[in-house]
Amino acid sequence: MASLYSRHRSDKGRADPFIDLLFNTLLGFTFLFLVSLLFINPKAKRGSVDMVAEYIITATWPKNLADDIDLWVHAPTGHTASYLQKEAGWLHLDRDDRGELNDTITVDGEEVLYPINQEIITVRYRQAGEYIVNLYYYDKAGSDPVPVEVKVDRVNPTLKTVFAQTFELNAQDQELTALRFSIDREGNVFGINRLPLRLTPYKLDQMPSWVE
Repeated sequence: MASLYSRHRSDKGRADPFIDLLFNTLLGFTFLFLVSLLFINPKAKRGSVDMVAEYIITATWPKNLADDIDLWVHAPTGHTASYLQKEAGWLHLDRDDRGELNDTITVDGEEVLYPINQEIITVRYRQAGEYIVNLYYYDKAGSDPVPVEVKVDRVNPTLKTVFAQTFELNAQDQELTALRFSIDREGNVFGINRLPLRLTPYKLDQMPSWVE
């Protein structure tokens, strides 16, 4: 009996180091996993963008043109967003395009040409009232008129274009009202018109031909 008991203790002793090795290996993997989470999560958090938008207003003109055209938007709160004030109440200028001046971007250390000409202003809260959207011809580079498409897209609850029209700008310092539109508290768009109102603080050399 003593020999049997002694052999039994001996077998158990040989099994313990293997079980300990498995347990320690598991602990090691668990520790490495937790450490990797600590390094990964801050990067993911820094890379996230908490973007809230109800409407996106864009002005787009032909690519590869050096002409600088500005988008101005006035909200019912009295705020006006433009390159002069990119954050204005619930309005935000997301892209200020200056023609060819800022068409070059750096990707992986190399300069890449981004020829699209487009300004973007987002409306980040469904504030009821009237919005006014103006175009201003800041800098004319060529001799030909420049067609500019103005779009208003409603983002929530689904993406829907509520306005799209192309206008022609002819002269530097020209300003025109592309549209006025109103929204109610449910976000419905109504009352679209083009009653002109100057939003820029400049003295204009030329008003649009359709203004009496």
